[in-house]
Amino acid sequence: MLKSKFVFVLFFSYFCTYASLSAIQVDVKDSTGKSLDLVMVTIKAEKPQVPPRDDHGYPPEGLEFFITPEVTMFTSPNGKVNIPFPYAPQVIIRLRKIGYKDLNLRSYSNGSSVSFRMEKITDPNQLVGQYPSNSWVAALEFGEDKDLRKTYLEQCGFCHQQGSFFMRRAFTEGDWEEIINRMMGYGARPHGKAKKKLPGLLANAYVDLLKHPERVKPGRTWGKELYGAVIREWPMGDSFSQMHDLLFHKKTGLVYVGDNIQDRLWEINPNTGKTVVYKVPKQPEDELGGLLPGRLRSFQKHETYVGLHSLAESPIDGHIFITPSLQKRITEFDPFTKKFKDHMFQNGLYPHTIRIDEKDRVWFTLALSNQVGMFDRTNNSFHYYDLPARTKKESFSLWISGFIIKLMNWGFPMHLLPVDERVSGMPLPYGIDVAPNGKVWFTRLHADTIGVIDPKDDSFQLITTPFQGPRRLRVDRNNHVWISVFPEGSIARYTPEDGKFKLYPLPTAIDGVETPYSLNVDRKSNLVWVTGTSSDNLMAMDINTETWKVYPMSRKVTFTRDIEFSLDGKAYSSNGAFPSWHIEDGQPTLMEVTQSK
Repeated sequence: MLKSKFVFVLFFSYFCTYASLSAIQVDVKDSTGKSLDLVMVTIKAEKPQVPPRDDHGYPPEGLEFFITPEVTMFTSPNGKVNIPFPYAPQVIIRLRKIGYKDLNLRSYSNGSSVSFRMEKITDPNQLVGQYPSNSWVAALEFGEDKDLRKTYLEQCGFCHQQGSFFMRRAFTEGDWEEIINRMMGYGARPHGKAKKKLPGLLANAYVDLLKHPERVKPGRTWGKELYGAVIREWPMGDSFSQMHDLLFHKKTGLVYVGDNIQDRLWEINPNTGKTVVYKVPKQPEDELGGLLPGRLRSFQKHETYVGLHSLAESPIDGHIFITPSLQKRITEFDPFTKKFKDHMFQNGLYPHTIRIDEKDRVWFTLALSNQVGMFDRTNNSFHYYDLPARTKKESFSLWISGFIIKLMNWGFPMHLLPVDERVSGMPLPYGIDVAPNGKVWFTRLHADTIGVIDPKDDSFQLITTPFQGPRRLRVDRNNHVWISVFPEGSIARYTPEDGKFKLYPLPTAIDGVETPYSLNVDRKSNLVWVTGTSSDNLMAMDINTETWKVYPMSRKVTFTRDIEFSLDGKAYSSNGAFPSWHIEDGQPTLMEVTQSK
């Protein structure tokens, strides 16, 4: 306790000392002296506060420390921007604008006014190197087989981007075959025809693009919504982390982020940067790798016993419920006492996304057993909704899934198992949300269906989607259902009153290529926020006007998995690429977007 108070006093003194040095004034011109607007200007502390890393390379559990945020803003039409930065006396400045060479500059005194000139890029290979992942994937030649491209996006793009700088090289067909086989060991399920065609196709396509960079088209041009917008980031974890889902805790204003690979829950105060890390406890019988120990056997560094995945806050007492995806339980965290409690169950496998209704019932999908689960806190009991198989073949596959998992854990090469075109045997219940009217909606990613449960009579209905790969969903204040259409570069709205779907192409999509992993609805402001996991963006659509705003993130290869909101409308997400060394500089972050007034 004394150590914590000492750390806080040091931070408070540090903050007060430099709060008066409140801003960096930046003026940017091109090489001819013309003002450059919409230049991304990122400010970092030259000497950020660094916590001890005594616990397997991470901060010790329960230690209070502070993360120095990074701040990004964009220049106005006159090429100038004034960036508040009351965090450090000396700063590093990075300037970025597509079509111009990055400027990485140090060291500048806080409170100073600085001017820079940026030079245009003339080398086409350097230019397309700035373009996001979906620019490259859109340029890949898949021939007339559009479904093959969708399979590639759906099955090869849910852990990290395709087209990142790790992909943009001349791999051989054999290299690609080895990569795909390894990814199948992590859970990818491309069907047999795709698995056969993709290695040769990708080997030829990337070689062709390296020879003809002019075929790679730029992403969406940054827009005027960026004037006055502020993006703050808090670096957390390392290149071996996977910062998966997050939660803005309404009762405390703290943000919680789950490291899925290292089983750590990060608690960050966005007002002060004060941070505490908690290790999600494991049971004595838990194996490294959880119930799927074979999955991460080749991964270089991990402490995955439970596989911390999704988080939800109780509207009654503020307790946080967590899906430990690699165990048969739901974990409860008390954010006031900082204590964990496990609620064990026997049925079901891979608890995935979790939400809580107004009656304090905890709802979650069970991705590998084709179920939806409900934990009733009033009597500590579990209830299961067994979803129907699509075919007799799938019913049999689900029945023997336990044996298939044993094969995987014994080291059986998963790429040798047959997979058909819609992944029979794995419907994959995925996203879930509770509507204002109390009904519970969910998706089945591989079954191309959404479903709804009425808790009043325990009935449920499945609805076929007119698109492939519904991933996560949320429900707006009018009980309309919004769905991320992962491999088709769109989101969809489903209106239960007339049973109709409406597709909204994403503004960041290039030739239909974008992979929205998830979305969330800010019911107060009536905005749908969407993750642009192939374009390094977060984006928001006004439901009333159907107009978009797009916010580029500061790091290339930003892979966002969920979105949360503060009570005053700030949007939060985390960079959850797996592996995180794909991210520019290998650093996951918590990200906060404040829209301009």
